[in-house]
This record gives sequence, structure tokens and C-alpha cells, in this order.
Amino acid sequence: MSIPVTAIQVAAAASLIDTASAVMVLTGAGISTDSGIPDFRGPNGLWTRDPATEKASDIRYYVSEPDVRMRNWQRRVDGELWADREPNDGHRALVRLDAREKLSLLVTQNVDGLHQKAGTDPRHLVEIHGNTRRAMCLECEWRDDIEVVLERVRGGEPDPRCTICGGILKSATISFGQPLVAEDLERAQRAAESCDLFLAVGTSLAVYPIADTVRIANRNGARLIIVNGEPTPFDDVADVVLHTSISHVLPQIVG
Repeated sequence: MSIPVTAIQVAAAASLIDTASAVMVLTGAGISTDSGIPDFRGPNGLWTRDPATEKASDIRYYVSEPDVRMRNWQRRVDGELWADREPNDGHRALVRLDAREKLSLLVTQNVDGLHQKAGTDPRHLVEIHGNTRRAMCLECEWRDDIEVVLERVRGGEPDPRCTICGGILKSATISFGQPLVAEDLERAQRAAESCDLFLAVGTSLAVYPIADTVRIANRNGARLIIVNGEPTPFDDVADVVLHTSISHVLPQIVG
């Protein structure tokens, strides 16, 4: 639940950013809610309102149940997965952090592609759970824009297969039951080791192994700012905690 924050808290967070030279940012679903993308498990979350939808995010069900795949593809065609959403002021604030040459790495748990759409330099961005705007084959190396697959669904293929190998197609995201890309996780861990400020935005900090980056940064002496609508397990060790609107406060503290 968002609560009022004081000007002193905002100023303290802004001062930490001003004096930092290597800021690592970790973002979660909370940064995208003001873009009209609900979280998954909150009171109005996607999975809360429609538990059957969660099956499409579990690789076991996705691979074994054609009905799950067909429903998921149709929901994408119908625009229910918010591919048309735009970045908000929170996303744009982090672009300014990059422009100030303070951003060492932005790691996002989101798959909506809004950080790239806002203008964050892809060289400084890790989409740890992938990107729903891309499609992939589970059997071979084929990847392309997801619109290539959606056009086939619109054309009458409810469960399109790879045209190269016949494998199952899905969005280029990491589902439950799939491992993270090792190189991406290692890059995030290295950034956590070397940053002097860790900024956690819109994330519960309860999803591992990526939540370990907070612990790594803290252990190596980095300062910690948490901006989130709800308490997190790391609030007690943070230098500044802001439980408030992300799109409102981030522009204030980034400058």
C-alpha cells in the first residue's frame, strides 16, 4: 500500500544518486502498472483474476497442453497481453539516469519491452526474463519479431509450429521451469558486486536468484534505495525506502 513520503526522504534518495558513480537498477512489475500493465499476483493481478492464465507461464503445461498454447496465442492476437502499452515517467526517468552516465546496468524482471521503448541503451539493459515482443522456437535457434507468429495465428493457425524444424513456438520469455540465461545472470551478479548504489524499483525482491543481487550489492558496501508500493524483505537494510507511486517519485530522485 502506497503511503506518503517526506521531502526529506526524497532528498536523501536524490543525494545518494547524485553522489553515486555506478548505479545498478533492478525493476519489477510495479514500474509498469502506470502503463496499464497489471502485476501478476496482486489483488488485481493477471493470475489473481484468471488463474488459468498462469498455466501459459509454466513450461510443463505450455509444452504438453495444446489448448494452453492456443489460448495464449489467441489472447496475444486479441491484445489482452498489452503489447500496445507505452512507457511511463518511471521508465523515462531511468533513461535520464543513463544519460547522466551513472547507470552501470539496468536489470528488469519485466518482459514488456518498455525500458527499451523508453530509450534505455540496450548495452546497459538485461531483460532477465526475456521479451514478449520476440518469438522463439523451443527446438532450434529460430527467433523473430512475435508479429511474424501472430500473423500466422490471424491467418488461421491456432498453434503455429516452427517453419524450420516443426518445433513449438512461444514468446522469447523465460517461463517457470526454464533456466535463466547464464550469461545474463552472471552479468547482473558482476554489476551488483561493483556498483556503489543499488536502486530497486517496483519489485518484491522475493524472486530468486535475481533477488540475490541485492544481497550481493549490500555485502560489497553499496548503498540501497527501494521504491515500491509494498514492503520488501530488504527494507530493513535499505538506506532509503519509498513506498509510493513509482512514476511520480522516480523523476524527482533521478533529477
